[in-house]
Amino acid sequence: MEPVYSSVIGFARGVFAMQGLKFTILGEDNVPRSGGAVMTVNHTGYFDFAYAGLAAQGSGRLVRFMAKDGVFSHPVSGPLMRGMHHIPVDRTAGASSYAAALDALRGGEIVGVFPEATISRSFELKEFKTGAARMAAEAGVPILPVVIWGSQRVWSKGLPRRLGRTNVPILITVGEPVPAPADADPEEVTARYKAVMADLLDTAQAAYEPLTGPDLKYLPARLGGTAPTLAEATRLDEEEARERQRRADAERGFSADL
Repeated sequence: MEPVYSSVIGFARGVFAMQGLKFTILGEDNVPRSGGAVMTVNHTGYFDFAYAGLAAQGSGRLVRFMAKDGVFSHPVSGPLMRGMHHIPVDRTAGASSYAAALDALRGGEIVGVFPEATISRSFELKEFKTGAARMAAEAGVPILPVVIWGSQRVWSKGLPRRLGRTNVPILITVGEPVPAPADADPEEVTARYKAVMADLLDTAQAAYEPLTGPDLKYLPARLGGTAPTLAEATRLDEEEARERQRRADAERGFSADL
């Protein structure tokens, strides 16, 4: 075990225990004990990367997550992320991130990816990017589908943080590896493993404790919850992206005037 990674895991487990989080991990045996794999994870909460990594520990594996580069420039999280050999992603220049992920996969690492790119406000699976399928095919490794359910109740986009002792159950399910042949169409591979993740998520939601009252905000509208529908959530994401672009353009204009 690597010293930085093991220290962070130990600290995180202590925090999870203080919060009373109750983890159930299913399908741990599907995590390969050696060799590379692209771990694809659904995204409903800000701590999904920390929870998903727990699924690989039973097999003695560490996951190298791809994360936005801003996390690596932070004075606290940056040294930790680099020490754990996670992979920074610059969304304006992704070629170097892609190359780094390929190197890690070919070196026998498990690389963690969120194919939805951003948190799903609807708690449904959003549109998947094809990058995970392309990486897996090029590196000659399988895709390892993982779903998490319950993490949205700790901290999710647009909802209050609940970082105290909440005793929230979190269900993590690892599916069987999905092949990604070198000559396969990335769109077809993406659709195939997304379907696997959709089935795993349906099963997890059905097995999870019933949510009622104020907790209905953590449940998809399809299941009787008050979370935005997928279409509504997409509209909110688009509005947020436009506002972010507007602010960026305004800052650039201000800088140009100086």
